Amino acid sequence: MAYMNVLVIESVVDFIESLDRKTQTKTYRMIRLLREYGHHIGMPHSKPLRDGVFELRARGRKEIRLLYGYRGNGALVVCGFIKKTQSVPNSEIEKAIQVLKK
Repeated sequence: MAYMNVLVIESVVDFIESLDRKTQTKTYRMIRLLREYGHHIGMPHSKPLRDGVFELRARGRKEIRLLYGYRGNGALVVCGFIKKTQSVPNSEIEKAIQVLKK
């Protein structure tokens, strides 16, 4: 089985490392699922948002979201945050769109 190349930008790694150990484990598991299933990953693990931005969803005591997009043969994880409202903040989606355009 061929795995998808998944790159995680440094600020997202820093965010993940700031989480408690259990939440870190769940979050890294979601990245491994993206690597393993690539474009075929779907709900409840991943959800398309808009303009080529998708969210990886780590559920638990804390609702962790990682925003990513596909680039070439891989994926780029560009934003991570703790979700506190029903929907993903538009500012986070816009930030992800800008980083993915670079």
